[in-house]
Amino acid sequence: MINAKNELIIKDIKSAINSGKYEANDRIPSENQLANEYGVSRQTVRKALGRLIDEGYLYAVHGSGTFVAERVFKKRNSKNIAVVSTYMSDYIFPRVIQGINQVLDENNYSILLKTTNNSRKGEAWCMEELLSKNIDGMIIEPSQSAISCQHQVLYDQMDSMGIPYVFIQGCYESMMDRPYVMIDDVEGGRLITEYLINLGHKNIAGIFKADDTQGVLRHKGYVKALQAAGITYNPDLVVWYHTKDRTMKPMEGLLRILESGISCHAVVCYNDEIAADVIKGLQNIGRNVPHDISVTGFDNSLLAHSKGITTIAHPQEELGRRAAETLIGLIDKSISKRDAHILLEPKLVERKSCF
Repeated sequence: MINAKNELIIKDIKSAINSGKYEANDRIPSENQLANEYGVSRQTVRKALGRLIDEGYLYAVHGSGTFVAERVFKKRNSKNIAVVSTYMSDYIFPRVIQGINQVLDENNYSILLKTTNNSRKGEAWCMEELLSKNIDGMIIEPSQSAISCQHQVLYDQMDSMGIPYVFIQGCYESMMDRPYVMIDDVEGGRLITEYLINLGHKNIAGIFKADDTQGVLRHKGYVKALQAAGITYNPDLVVWYHTKDRTMKPMEGLLRILESGISCHAVVCYNDEIAADVIKGLQNIGRNVPHDISVTGFDNSLLAHSKGITTIAHPQEELGRRAAETLIGLIDKSISKRDAHILLEPKLVERKSCF
């Protein structure tokens, strides 16, 4: 039976290899050194190293020690595709996975699902585990994609191992040359802001997520719409928040704007979840939506349907299908990486949250 110390040794050695601390053919610490470091028996260390050898991370040379393997990927046609998402919630992911699954089923592939909780560490852990399995490719929703990726070595390793992958929803700035399938978030932000401007609103607040590229790009579209209408951009009308403070910061920021005396009669929200929270918060302080203040969302989720939120339609199933089709094309080499950059067109959905 594998105990916790055994698993820790395995995880730490994998991390050291994947981070580049150990390179191919480097000798790792001896069994005695590892036993002393982790406070375990040599037998426990031997079991951990044995598993790493079985998984292709290490190889042993009798009388010399244990070394890092080349780990050159040999395609074995496993018909397994890994899908790594930030959350497994009922927000939009089920329809994305439905689109992915439809295409994979048609092509006789199976799915391995992993979630990161929008944590970069979680993403690295998921990838490390998946790299030890027999997979033909990955579809990855990157975690906190607006922040510099600290585990790019894992993506470089997939490239060297010949494992194709496709980013969905967002993409790290340093890897925009890698394959991706995303909605055109800039155009979506521009469309929804232009809609409010055409309703007669000028002082339009914006609430955007700072640690995901979707938030950065939707803010860019918001700015473009203001500029096109000749409206001066006012940073005091913009609220930025991060994943960790998404339940409090958006509404707190909007309240500060309203309490400051700045005229504000419309709000562009990062997504439908934030829009629903904002509507509830405004109603709690006696503000009527939409007569006192108009509120928009993004994604056209079930929440937007139930709450009557004007939003941008997210082509969830199409995005999933296109991602799976792109990955299969990369696997069978019917498409090249440079042709695997897909932006899907956003569409406005009008409901009762704007006036």
